[in-house]
Amino acid sequence: MTLADRPNTALVVIDLQNQVVANAYRRHEVLGAVNMLIERARNAGVPVVWVRHADEELKAGSEAWQIVAELAPAPGEAIVEKSYRDAFEGTDLESVLSSLRAGKLLVAGAQTDMCVRSTMHGALVRGYDAILVSDAHTTDDSDFVFLGA
Repeated sequence: MTLADRPNTALVVIDLQNQVVANAYRRHEVLGAVNMLIERARNAGVPVVWVRHADEELKAGSEAWQIVAELAPAPGEAIVEKSYRDAFEGTDLESVLSSLRAGKLLVAGAQTDMCVRSTMHGALVRGYDAILVSDAHTTDDSDFVFLGA
């Protein structure tokens, strides 16, 4: 169920930054799919909201922090700066979406198992209809080794 008085849809593009997707699974295909989504959204008048992560390892303003060259925010598109995995936490994402009257979110980006998952959960618990676009998100292989019992 969409939030009251929020009939619109927004495309939320999460953390498609140089360092974040440098070694991403199917990087080229995913960025192509996201580029197509962005083009379709813009043509349909659906706002594109960009989310960009910064922390101690990913310094704001650095080349690693920049959105990848294959994608580019258009003038006037919101860029939400975040420092937590959930793009709603400690950011103005909710107010941006509220101003757009967006209650339905199409979500794309990286890392599937971290920031995308956390933001999807954040959207759902806040009452948004959130849809993860199946071919428009990616992650890296993890270096973690899980020991089973």
